[in-house]
Amino acid sequence: MACAACVLAAPTAATADPDLRGYLDVPESNRDGTAAGGVDPALPLDRASLESALVAARSSGVDPRRYASLLRQYWLVVGAENAQIDLDAWDPRRGLAANLETVNDVYVNYLRLTNAHPELYWSGMAGLAGVSFAAGFYDLGDASAVFSVPGVHQVGAAAAELIRAAPPELAGRLPGDVRLLATEGGRLTSDDLDWYIGRLLTMQKHIFMDMVPMHEAYSARGREGIEEFARAGLLDDNIAQAWRSIFDRTPQGYADALVRMASREQNQIIADQWDATASSRGPMGRALTYLTTVAGKPAVPGTRAPGIYAPLDVQVDISDRALRLRAPLPDFNWADREPRWAYIAHDLAPSYVRMIEQSPAAAATLLRTPFADQMTRGRLGPRLPDLLRDLTSTWELTPGPAR
Repeated sequence: MACAACVLAAPTAATADPDLRGYLDVPESNRDGTAAGGVDPALPLDRASLESALVAARSSGVDPRRYASLLRQYWLVVGAENAQIDLDAWDPRRGLAANLETVNDVYVNYLRLTNAHPELYWSGMAGLAGVSFAAGFYDLGDASAVFSVPGVHQVGAAAAELIRAAPPELAGRLPGDVRLLATEGGRLTSDDLDWYIGRLLTMQKHIFMDMVPMHEAYSARGREGIEEFARAGLLDDNIAQAWRSIFDRTPQGYADALVRMASREQNQIIADQWDATASSRGPMGRALTYLTTVAGKPAVPGTRAPGIYAPLDVQVDISDRALRLRAPLPDFNWADREPRWAYIAHDLAPSYVRMIEQSPAAAATLLRTPFADQMTRGRLGPRLPDLLRDLTSTWELTPGPAR
């Protein structure tokens, strides 16, 4: 339902056509969300000024591609207002304490969008997955909660013991991330954590800046809002097809849009940022990304923990016998593109679709559960029994048949 706060007002004497020279062909120097503010510091964060300029740009007949940044900035500001986020203060470089409230507000807003428009599967999945992500931020912000609680400490200790106890031929076949968990986990410093949190905060803002403007335009103006994004050159083939699938108004279309939007998020928006994170800070980039892969579990019902979805499974021949190790440590690192996408496409997204289609009443209740309550349950402490069970109950070292 449209509202005065969500739609563009018609031009009035109070919003006379501004000089458009400062609003056209803006380069979007902050497109990746690294700094405070919107897509570029040349554009204001004042909604009225942006609205007036956008109305003038439309009426002037200028090529929409020239005001693409203005269009994105306007709907970003609308989205930030709806999410109660101060874009001018949202600066990932300031660290977790300065951004902690915004971390929550991002996911609350995703859930708001999907509760208003249930066909927006991506925002619903993003909001629920954000339960775990936000809980991870809180845990990372409290080093004792991540690196000293028995669960995660035992993971590193178990990995180290596994390497020490395994035959050399088998230990040498273990993934490098497991060895890093064993050798580097205990050497992580507060500076390492602050750096990693900053990387995650930047990725969170980058996703919001890319996905929320088009969602807000759709929420307020429907198909016309998305078509304006297309005319401005802001939609590639994949995301354009995602919106067409939504316009089909079928469950199959909504599911297709979910996968396409998730692909945009992971394979386009933040793919390079994950690559850079994993390859930075010596071995600590991969140690941190793997550790959070081990401890993470998206809060979408039916989604498996990474170590259950793709458990470690290593086999080697020793003295004419096969020796096999299977363990519920993830056999992939979330920072790596292909396995990350496989997990999302084959486990996380299908779980969300099943929840929506097979248990609609329960899904509606979950999507309306206060985010703070869900996030509190997602903290490592409440999840510790499940995490310990996942990580300790199915270690298997078995001999194979004689050769």
